[in-house]
Amino acid sequence: MGEQDHGPAARTAVPVPAPPFSGAGELADALLDRVGLRGRARRDAALAAAVAAASVGMLWLLLFSLVHVDAVALSAAAGAVLTAAMAAQSLLLAVRRRYPVVCLVGGTALQLPVMALLPPEVGVQGLALFIAAYTCGTLLPVPRLLGAVAGAVVLYWLVGGPVQGLLAPPADLPPVPEGSAVPWLGLLASGVPTFVLPALVGAYVGTRRRYLGLLRTRAAEEARAQRERAESAIRAERARMARELHDIAAHHLSGMVVQAGAAERLIGRDDEAAREAMAWVRSQGRETLAGLRSVVGALRDPAEDGGAGAEQGAPVPGLADLDRLVGAERELGTEIEVVREGEPYGLAPIADVTAYRVVQESLTNARDHAAGARVRVLLRYGAEGFVLEVGNGPGGARATGREHRGLGVLGMRERAQVVGAALEAGPTGDGGWRVRWEMPVNGGER
Repeated sequence: MGEQDHGPAARTAVPVPAPPFSGAGELADALLDRVGLRGRARRDAALAAAVAAASVGMLWLLLFSLVHVDAVALSAAAGAVLTAAMAAQSLLLAVRRRYPVVCLVGGTALQLPVMALLPPEVGVQGLALFIAAYTCGTLLPVPRLLGAVAGAVVLYWLVGGPVQGLLAPPADLPPVPEGSAVPWLGLLASGVPTFVLPALVGAYVGTRRRYLGLLRTRAAEEARAQRERAESAIRAERARMARELHDIAAHHLSGMVVQAGAAERLIGRDDEAAREAMAWVRSQGRETLAGLRSVVGALRDPAEDGGAGAEQGAPVPGLADLDRLVGAERELGTEIEVVREGEPYGLAPIADVTAYRVVQESLTNARDHAAGARVRVLLRYGAEGFVLEVGNGPGGARATGREHRGLGVLGMRERAQVVGAALEAGPTGDGGWRVRWEMPVNGGER
């Protein structure tokens, strides 16, 4: 019974799992925002500058090693071209999200002069190609991703092979045998960690991001639908309350009109002023009744009016009809115990109807969601207030496929607020369910 569904608001939205390292990502975002790097364009530009500095630094360390360790002399022009190519390759990352394919293929093309100016036995590669391949994986659909990676690998392998070491100075390094396929195989093998693996990682990350985005969209739609269902339930319950208020007022006003007519007939013949006053009461009663029906009647569902032959202004059920309600539920197989404490007194009409509806909904929920459970209905008439409590123990499996048609907790709370009562509803320690409705009373209701 702890899982009882008391209305549309009881349904929960679709849970969205947190992505891996989401905490670290949020921390990084906060730090970047603090230093003024807000937006993708600024962050990509900062990444490009950082990668360019790191790649050029790696290149200069390599050139320093070639000159002072391996005695390979590179001209100043060659060093400048290598530095420019490595920096330009990295700076392309500034547009990696807008033009991922251009970033990947252009970075691969800028790798060719680096391969031509260095000896075949020496290779250097910056970080830009790894990041560009990863970015393509996160942003591109599979067909375009395969085409971009295949084009970069072909350019890197077929063009890079012939130009490798073409403009390099002579070097006293272990030679590569002429006609050997080792350089070609090495380029092909290096293309896997350079292009394929980062692209696969990026494809996984991009797929997960899109999946989480769909989950968030679905969760937002479910939350919006849940709010709409809750608002619809509240509107329906308010309309139902208005109809019941209309019926109560109509019933009492009709009686006032009848009594006023009787008093008019029984009044003394020479008491003309009193007769005129009672006639005015009757007239005002009729006008009030017509106005109330015209205003509140707009809230009625025509399908619930009961047809043309339905009685207008009939009283709605209250606690006086509780025994009949309990008897009907017992005939359906529910074991119900009714306990009354204190000296019963009358409640205000709308409060009396509300108390009846709370019992009715609670009994229906117990039958639908805890089949076979024993139900206890307590009515405590106290000096300071009236307490209504309906509780049940754990029962059988909840009913499935049942369209919700009762008050629900939302409707109960709405009614409780109207009459100034406090409502508590929730599971009990033994696996059951309890609804407690408490309303202060004044002397006129006892």
